Amino acid sequence: MAHLRSRRRLALAVPVVLSLTASLGFLPGAASAAPLTASATTSADGPNLAYVVNTRTDHRTIESVEKAISAAGGTFVIAYEKIGVIVVHSANPDFGKQIRAVRGVQSAGATRTAPLTAAGTTDEGAAQMLSAAEAAKVSRTAAAGEEPLEADQWDLRAIGADKAAKTNPGSKNVTVAVIDVGVDDTHPDIAPNFSPSQSANCVGGKPDTTYGAWRPVDADHYHGTHVAGEIAAARNGIGVAGVAPGVKVSGITVAEPDASQLFYPESVVCAFVFAADHGVEITNNSYYVDPWLYNCLDDPDQRAIVDAVNRAQLYAQKKGTLNVAAAGNSNDDLDSNALVDASSPDDSTAVTRTVDPHKCFDVPTQLPGVVTVASTGVTGAKSYFSSYGKGVIDVAAPGGDKYQIPDTPSKNGRILSTMPNNQYGFLQGTSMATPHVAGVAALLKSKYPWASPAQLQALLKAEADNPGCPTAPYDGNGDGVVDATCVGGKHVNGFYGAGIVNALRAVK
Repeated sequence: MAHLRSRRRLALAVPVVLSLTASLGFLPGAASAAPLTASATTSADGPNLAYVVNTRTDHRTIESVEKAISAAGGTFVIAYEKIGVIVVHSANPDFGKQIRAVRGVQSAGATRTAPLTAAGTTDEGAAQMLSAAEAAKVSRTAAAGEEPLEADQWDLRAIGADKAAKTNPGSKNVTVAVIDVGVDDTHPDIAPNFSPSQSANCVGGKPDTTYGAWRPVDADHYHGTHVAGEIAAARNGIGVAGVAPGVKVSGITVAEPDASQLFYPESVVCAFVFAADHGVEITNNSYYVDPWLYNCLDDPDQRAIVDAVNRAQLYAQKKGTLNVAAAGNSNDDLDSNALVDASSPDDSTAVTRTVDPHKCFDVPTQLPGVVTVASTGVTGAKSYFSSYGKGVIDVAAPGGDKYQIPDTPSKNGRILSTMPNNQYGFLQGTSMATPHVAGVAALLKSKYPWASPAQLQALLKAEADNPGCPTAPYDGNGDGVVDATCVGGKHVNGFYGAGIVNALRAVK
């Protein structure tokens, strides 16, 4: 699950928003050639890849392009006509080049560099699980009115979520969708607040709403269940509590069911559209879209990925959905002029490349309107792993830090939450910080039900507490080496953005 542990996120300054708007699917189609005919020469001796084909949204254009797709050796999977995105499979090595020459096609490209294969599952190792004996020890320290394991949840107290729950735990009319590897809705802390009607499996780009399709394939696919518990674990006297224990949570699976757990673009497109069409108010996105950590617009395949996912997430925003995403765990300055990407493509052979993060985009987190989240530890300091950058980070939240040790029964600086098969475990990462922000956003939406996504983001920032840049050089792991430099002032800076979110203020 390396791609889950290394979430990167580049927030969008105004110039970047303008560049995205100008350079993606809003210009006239680059091609003006006539559609391919059935007699066009196609080849089927290449790898069978998935593609996104992005077109104008009128029905006539989409119908014409679908015919051209077939003529070029493509197999139709699904068309999202409202946003002009068509998901296709093809073994024609020239499919992308041919389809980009079709009238009405604005961008098109492969969403992976490895062939489509049958899925399998393997053991990937485990998180830090809380044993029965350890759970019993923690339970003995629970105060009156607390959940049995709440003493280990320093993160709730850090943002006032424990007190907020007594004032307003959130509304059942608000749902946060966890777009992830799957959610185990049978967990007793998740079941009371789970919304099956707003859940699905979007792997491959087409939603499967069969009951239980959203569940993880095995216990090693635990990431989404942990996230769901952080957001909305019920206060029911069983285990842990979520930031917003009164709201609903749903699961939209987008990760491949094999050991890779990769998040391909067509699956994420499906998830955003499904969430929007099923009344989801907030989505939690603790991932980046594979296989490229950064998608550069001068590459036709990567450009098509940015275009397709951006259309989907903008569609969600327009329907009232706030999208929240993780900043990443590479301790990178995301406002720098150059970053080294040594992990892409992550579905075949990675090649080290240097990219300008202002021109090559992390998806979906670098897209317009998405809330960028950095991570903090128990002391309120930036987590040693958390990426940062002035004008990049929107807000921060507890995501854990093994070097910042809390005065809790387990003395564990990571985040405790739900795991599959009725278990509990500790994880750390900006993946864990993001659901704290999603939970606070859900509390705000409960209080202000008519607030738009932009208004919710403004409220998150207005209610946040900003500790300001540290006065001493930042040494996250205590090895005597300066690990990062914070730029900015008390109101907005590179480590915290507008500040650490505050659940208590959100409900007051």
